[in-house]
Formats: sequence, C-alpha cells, structure tokens
Amino acid sequence: MFRQPERVTPDQNRRPDSQSGARRQARFRPRLFLRMQPGAGKSAGKDEGGRMGWFNKLFQGAPSAPSNKRGIEELARRMEMDVAALGAIEPRYYEQSIPKRSGGRRQLLVPADDLKAVQRTLLRKVLGRLPAHEAVHGFRKGRSIVTNARPHMGRAAVLRMDIQDFFPSTDADRVLRYFQAIDWDPVASGLMARLTTHKGGLPQGAPTSPWLANIVNYQMDQRLASIAKLFDALYTRYADDMTFSFTDGLRAEIAGVIQCVQDALVDYGYKLHTKKKLRLARRHQRMVVTGLVVNEGVRLPRETRRKLRAARHHVATGKPATWTEAQLKGWEAFESMVMAWADGE
Repeated sequence: MFRQPERVTPDQNRRPDSQSGARRQARFRPRLFLRMQPGAGKSAGKDEGGRMGWFNKLFQGAPSAPSNKRGIEELARRMEMDVAALGAIEPRYYEQSIPKRSGGRRQLLVPADDLKAVQRTLLRKVLGRLPAHEAVHGFRKGRSIVTNARPHMGRAAVLRMDIQDFFPSTDADRVLRYFQAIDWDPVASGLMARLTTHKGGLPQGAPTSPWLANIVNYQMDQRLASIAKLFDALYTRYADDMTFSFTDGLRAEIAGVIQCVQDALVDYGYKLHTKKKLRLARRHQRMVVTGLVVNEGVRLPRETRRKLRAARHHVATGKPATWTEAQLKGWEAFESMVMAWADGE
C-alpha cells in the first residue's frame, strides 16, 4: 500500500524576487542565462481599436525593414493570404466554461471563427516549424503524457510542481519580443502578437496558445533543465505541469530545486503554485507523473484499471455499466496507447 505523497511548501516568508534570492540563484546560472533577463511588460496586445486602425498605425510608424528581417509580405506569402486581408482580422473572443476532470470548471477564451481559422493557418505554416526544448512533451508530435512520464520511471523521488495561470501569465510582450528575436520585422511581429494574444497574455482556448507557450519558453526550459542537472535530477514539462525526479532524493537537493525553480519562474513572469499542486513522492509511495504511475514502468493508476475491468465484465455479461460501450472502447484505446508508449514503441 502506497503512502500519500508529501506536500512540500517553500519558505513563505522569503520574497522570491528579493535581491538576496537573486544573489543565491546567480551561482547556479550558466553565463548564458545571465544575459537573458526577460522583462514582464504588458504593452503588447492591448490596443483593440478599429479593424484597420492598429494595422495602419503600425505601418505608418515603422521604419523600412532591414534586408535580413522578414516582413508582412513574407508572412502573408507563407500563410497564403492577402496582406490587407491578414491585417483586417479583428481579434474577437468569447468565454466558454468546461468541466475539469479533477472537478470544478475551466474558463476558456475561444476565438471567433475567422480568427480561429487564421490562427490555425499561422500555427501550421509558421509557428509549428519552430523548435521547443527537448524537455517539453505537451502539444507536440511524437510526444504524449507517456513520454513525459517515462524518464521518471523507478527514480528515488518525484517532485511535481505547477505554474499558476500558465497561459494568461505568458506575457504578450514576451511573445512580441520572441517574434522579433527570430528575425521578423516590427510590423510582422506586432501583427502575429496581436493575432495570438489577448488582454496581455495567451488566451486559453486559442489553437496557437499551447505551442506558443512551448516555443516562447525555450530559454526558461533550458534554464530549468540546467537546474535539474545541477541537483542530479531529471526535468520534463507538460504544459504547466513540471516534473523533477531524483537519483537520491536528498532533502537538500529537493529544497534547492524548489527554490531555484521559484526564482527562475519569477524571471519569466510566472508564479509557482505553492498550495495544492506541489507534491513530493518517494519509492515507498505512489509516484504519479501526468496521471500515470511510474514506480515500476509506466501504467494507469490502480483505480482506473479496476474501473476498466468492471466495465468490461458488465458489458460482457449485459449488466448495467457506468460507461457506455463507446466510452469503454475509448478507455481501452487509451490503455493500449499507454502500454505501447511505455514499451518505447
């Protein structure tokens, strides 16, 4: 019988963005990271004026693009759209509430149909070709919750941490500066930021938000992976869910990772969930990563496997079941996927 995972709470009396914290963290940062101190402005994505007012203003105020910068014409060509039509898209969203698997409701910002179509094209033609860090497993081809869990199999301890309000906290100004850093000119960068951000962050519900949150945070994931290496740990991330697993799991190592991660997230405009979503589990406890048990191999939790067996029995004997036949097939397909991925197929 596994014991319940421990709750680990960082020092609440310490200010994570204090100067003393920065000095302590500095000795863990490679020089590369010391040159990357992102701001946390909220300037991009806030002007929701007339249909073409923002676009025209941007054109009038921007200097000619340098020859090595890609402009709006190149963006329109890649998206197979007319420049004027691309600039005329007005970002509009509506709120939608959906149930969470863990209970409660999740609030989404769903883009209007014309904006959603443009976002999907932008994702397919432009954003989807940009790299995310190797530690990232969410929303990318060839990766899954199983590949996210598999590196942590059989480790001495597993630490799970969660980024608070991940998508809306991914700042629009960081998105804008990311586009500029990969050689899009101010006009193209501004337009892409306007089409993909809302109220100063990434809207949870837009098709572009999950992958943008991956690629914009490449340097953050690189820094978190370096922190893990420093403490003899492994790091993976699936959306807002970060996992660190340890060879030995010494208390000093775990405390060091929590403190360094908290400091790093602040530098990128994020906060660590320090109440319900910070968990530590050791070998004698059930270690769960993205909903899968990783003590020995990767498998579904025992309660899920019991429900599957009961549903199969009820369907086979004609008894009333809590799942429909279609739901059972879906869960069986999921179980097969977990087993295949766990075996490295």
